[in-house]
Amino acid sequence: MDEYRCVLCPRNCNAVRQKDSGNGYCRMGTNPRIARVAPHMWEEPCISGTNGSGTIFFSGCVLSCVFCQNSKISMCGYGKEITCDELIEHIKKLEAMGVHNVNLVSPTPYIESIISCFERYKPSIPVVYNTGGYEKAETLKRLEGIVNIYLPDMKYIHSEVSKKYSNAENYFEYASSALAEMVRQTGIPQFDQNGIMKKGTIVRHLILPGHTKNSIAVLDWLNETFGKKILVSLMGQYVPLGKAKEYPEIDRKLTQREYYKVLDYMNRTELDGFVQELSSAKEEYVPDFDVEKL
Repeated sequence: MDEYRCVLCPRNCNAVRQKDSGNGYCRMGTNPRIARVAPHMWEEPCISGTNGSGTIFFSGCVLSCVFCQNSKISMCGYGKEITCDELIEHIKKLEAMGVHNVNLVSPTPYIESIISCFERYKPSIPVVYNTGGYEKAETLKRLEGIVNIYLPDMKYIHSEVSKKYSNAENYFEYASSALAEMVRQTGIPQFDQNGIMKKGTIVRHLILPGHTKNSIAVLDWLNETFGKKILVSLMGQYVPLGKAKEYPEIDRKLTQREYYKVLDYMNRTELDGFVQELSSAKEEYVPDFDVEKL
């Protein structure tokens, strides 16, 4: 794609982006930059199944959360630049491995290229759009008919928290309208005979140390707004990575009291979904990023 000014995400930075460079918030060019392509077994059960989810980890991010476990690629830009032809070949290889879906992880900076790729090649398995939730609804509308499953975060409802940890005071404003658009596109979650998701939206929420009030507010809003139209994945595997050490209040793992306070609250709602145990809070679950393996 030739040079253009980018307003794809809520940053609206109007950055000049070329094939191999960009001066916007994500710092990425328009050609896809990826850091890992492999079956992934650690997603939600209906996503990973028995054969794994076919993940493609993209470099760059529109959020750059201070506690990001993937900061090597989200903040430092580690990855390998590829063409659309090469991206299509990676998708075909994942399909041949028998994975249950093609899982695009943090793909927002490359929406233009992704749309172009899927216009040329539509895989026979569902496409998952795996995002931090900070999206523009009008951009997501362009993905209708391409994406089958949305897997967004709903990280924050309190603006002071989203500003402090993700430099996004307006996170909830955009994430809430984006989630509504995702649910409009996918409808009620649908599964095959083996319990593998074929269509729908799963909303992830990571409990942060010292911020159970934010978590409970998020669950309340999800329950009141969407109820059974979505599945919720409550995550307790927080590990202080990235720049978390610069923020003493989150430079630790969750306590059992914090974890069960939020989990017990979710169990009192009508929300359905998944729960990750505290035992999953280990650095060993961080993906291995090595472009030599691509």
